[in-house]
Amino acid sequence: MYPWCIVAFDSIERSPAERIQMLKDLGFSKYAYDWRNKDLDEMEKELDLAKENRIAIISVWFWLNAKRDSFGKLSPANNRVLEIIKRSKLKTTLWLSFSPNFFEGKTQEESMGLALEMIKFIHAKAKEIGCNVALYNHRGWFGNPSNQVELIKMLPQCNLRMVYNFHHAHEYLDDFPQIVKKIKPYLTAVNLNGMRKEGPKILPIGEGNQEKGMVNMLINSGFEGPWGVLGHVEHKDVQYVLEQNIKGLNILEINWPQNRKK
Repeated sequence: MYPWCIVAFDSIERSPAERIQMLKDLGFSKYAYDWRNKDLDEMEKELDLAKENRIAIISVWFWLNAKRDSFGKLSPANNRVLEIIKRSKLKTTLWLSFSPNFFEGKTQEESMGLALEMIKFIHAKAKEIGCNVALYNHRGWFGNPSNQVELIKMLPQCNLRMVYNFHHAHEYLDDFPQIVKKIKPYLTAVNLNGMRKEGPKILPIGEGNQEKGMVNMLINSGFEGPWGVLGHVEHKDVQYVLEQNIKGLNILEINWPQNRKK
C-alpha cells in the first residue's frame, strides 16, 4: 500500500520533514507525490528527505493543460518538476494525465492523434531523466480507459503502463468487469476509494457498496498491486483521512495478495 494525494490535500500543510515523519509513523515505506505550484519550492528537499529515510517515491503527478502545455513546449511548472527530478536523480514514473480542454470539440480521430503526439513528447522527456510514464485516468476523453488502452497499443515503443483510479471511475461502474479485462495487461497501480454509483466522488473506503467487489475483480484477474490509499479531502488533516481509509480497508475483509505491504 502507498498513500496518494497527501501533499496538495492537507489542512495542516505539513513541511516535507513533517510529511516524511507522518509516513513513518503510519508505517508506509513508499508514496506517490502530488503537487501544486506552491509545493515546488520544497519539492527537491522532500525528494532528498524521502531518499534519506528510505521511503520510495513511486510516482510524480504530471498534469497537462492546453492553456499552458503544447507539443514541444511545457509550462514553467512542468519544466521545473522535470528539472527537480533530474537534480535529485530520482528514477520514478510520471503519472500522466490531460485536462479535458485538450480534446474539447475534437473528433475521436483528432483526439487520438493529439494524445499520441503529446504522449511521445512526454515519454521522450521522461526517458532523458531515467523515468517511465503511466497513463492516469482523470476526466473527459483521456479518462476513458478504452482510449488509454488504444493509445498504449499504438505506442509499443514507449512501454506505457496505466494507473486506475476508483474516484474517477463512477461513470464506468456498469462496465467495470469488461474494463478489468482490458486494462489488466497494462496496470501498474490502482488507487482505491469508497464507491457508490451515485457518488460522491470522494468517499472513505468501506462506506461504499461497490469497492469490495471491484477490488476482488482485480485480484481475481491476477492484479496484485500496489494499491493506493487516498488523502484526497480538502480542509482535513491528511493523516486522519489516511487512517480512516486504512480502517475501511480492514472493514472490507479482502483476501489481499501476499505483497500487500505498506
